[in-house]
Amino acid sequence: MINDPIADMLTRIRNALMAGKASVDIPKSNLKLEIARILKEEGYIEDYQVIEQSPVDLINITLKYHGSRRERRPVITHIERISKPGRRVYRGRRDMPRVMSGMGIAIVTTPKGVMTAQQARRERTGGEVLCYVW
Repeated sequence: MINDPIADMLTRIRNALMAGKASVDIPKSNLKLEIARILKEEGYIEDYQVIEQSPVDLINITLKYHGSRRERRPVITHIERISKPGRRVYRGRRDMPRVMSGMGIAIVTTPKGVMTAQQARRERTGGEVLCYVW
């Protein structure tokens, strides 16, 4: 049993990047699907797709690298869980985090849905900070 499925997702992505894998499979949930959508929109992953199978559907995330074959480096250099089950981190609309002075993104869940901190500032809403990516 997994206590923190979001942390599990981020750890699977981090481990696959360190191992140089082309893709990684993650058990599907709606929140994980929204995080994958944001990572694709922001250019951190190539693509994602839902694989329907029994007993649990999977999300297949195709990872993104840059550079030539021998000097290939992952696009995601750091991915970190912020709000955890034991310590939830909430930010108001005025306190939305800026990751690495705008070079990275913070993914937040708000009453208007899952979005980046920059989008939350534009929407003038606060929420729970899920993770930082750069």
